[in-house]
Amino acid sequence: MSKESQVIMITGASKGLGKALALTFASQGARLAICARGEHELLKVKKQAQELGAEVLAVIADVSQSRDVEKFVAIAEDTYGRVDVLINNASTLGPSPMPFLLDYPEQDFEEVVRINTLSAFMVTRRVIAGMLQRNSGSIINVTSEAGHTGYAGWGAYGISKFAIEGLTQTWADEVKDTRIKINMVDPGEMNTEMHALAVPECDYELTDPNDVVEVFLYLASDQSAGISGKRFEAQEFSLEVTGNGGN
Repeated sequence: MSKESQVIMITGASKGLGKALALTFASQGARLAICARGEHELLKVKKQAQELGAEVLAVIADVSQSRDVEKFVAIAEDTYGRVDVLINNASTLGPSPMPFLLDYPEQDFEEVVRINTLSAFMVTRRVIAGMLQRNSGSIINVTSEAGHTGYAGWGAYGISKFAIEGLTQTWADEVKDTRIKINMVDPGEMNTEMHALAVPECDYELTDPNDVVEVFLYLASDQSAGISGKRFEAQEFSLEVTGNGGN
């Protein structure tokens, strides 16, 4: 299936990586189903994607709430008939500056883990039903270096990304006998509002979110058929593609 005909669903698409992904896939001719909690920024992304020629469905939704998940996916399926690619990007950082675990408020810890983990689980569970019927689909979960190695001060956010990595591997193993692929991408440290909150005194150069989209395009394409349960580092992938003369 070509990107021109694909239906790409992206959660947390109003800014940062989600916005970069939405506009990249829009430029490729994909049809978009995007959501975020903030209406103003989401509608700005919708307008930009439409200006690139894309068909765009934008829904205000908190995907850590089951009713919003059902609303978003049901509208997308009613509009397009299916979801070909799901990118679970929505997440929250938690308190800023991030406290050490010893001082981490219990309510904040629970909220971060709930939003970051439950949202990916619920959206995947809702979307994968249709993918199983068609025996086709790609799900991409956004993880973090802090979800692969525990770092002091990254608290509930890092721990929630550890959960995302386990969730990805478990889903992938459960559908291993199908043509559905479920992978995860660590985009690295990017120049985003979330990173500014996480590392407010950052004194080193950060990657532009637009420079890490290549691996997402690859995992959404037929080129990655049969690849599932894998962890990709977006910045290394981009370097490999560049080094091999790719686009």
